[in-house]
Amino acid sequence: MQKGIAQYNRILLKLSGEALMGKFSYGIDPKIVHDVAEEIKTVFSIGVQIGVVVGGGNIFRGLAESAKGIDRTVADHMGMLATVMNSLAIEAAFTSMGVPARVMSALEMRAVSEPYIQKKAIRHLEKGRLVIFSAGTGNPFFTTDTAAALRAVEIKAQLLIKATKVDGIYDSDPIKNPQAKKYENVGYNEALAKDLKVMDATAVSICRDNHLPVVVFNMLKPGNLLSIVSGAKTGTRMG
Repeated sequence: MQKGIAQYNRILLKLSGEALMGKFSYGIDPKIVHDVAEEIKTVFSIGVQIGVVVGGGNIFRGLAESAKGIDRTVADHMGMLATVMNSLAIEAAFTSMGVPARVMSALEMRAVSEPYIQKKAIRHLEKGRLVIFSAGTGNPFFTTDTAAALRAVEIKAQLLIKATKVDGIYDSDPIKNPQAKKYENVGYNEALAKDLKVMDATAVSICRDNHLPVVVFNMLKPGNLLSIVSGAKTGTRMG
């Protein structure tokens, strides 16, 4: 399959907050943000409509902090604010590259973002703007994986792409276990039954119930994202 010929009109890309840290132990590495934006721009430039959901674990992780004594609802809202900070950093990178982008937040904060409205998000995409969805679902107790699955279904994306530090889905952590087996393809129910940690169960169920395919891939390898939207077999496909 020739790269550069898109097989999908609209995708949703899920980025982890941790990926934006680079070699830092905390926060945002501007170089990593720039490199990630460049990869996305390459796909955007061939006419693919792109929505992005980013986590906030590089700044604040609600579930982990709730275990330290912060009320879970409060901790999750703090985590949502962290995703807004990451989204603004990504938007700034796109703007510097001449890519029109909009941040839409599930929590209203009109001074820095637009409130999330499904029809308006689709309109932005149709007008050639990249949309960054922040603040998760706007509700505590739901992960940004679930937010990614939900937004993907709402904007009628044809593919949900989850960027990770490894090149697909394995039966165990390949970083800790060199003998871990990689899956080329895996079904939704198999991923749930074997607890493969692709996404949380709610996110996988949303994808399954709406027949939304998912590709898990290594975002750190340049060109991988373009390969996926061009139809190449990169990473692991769930569906």
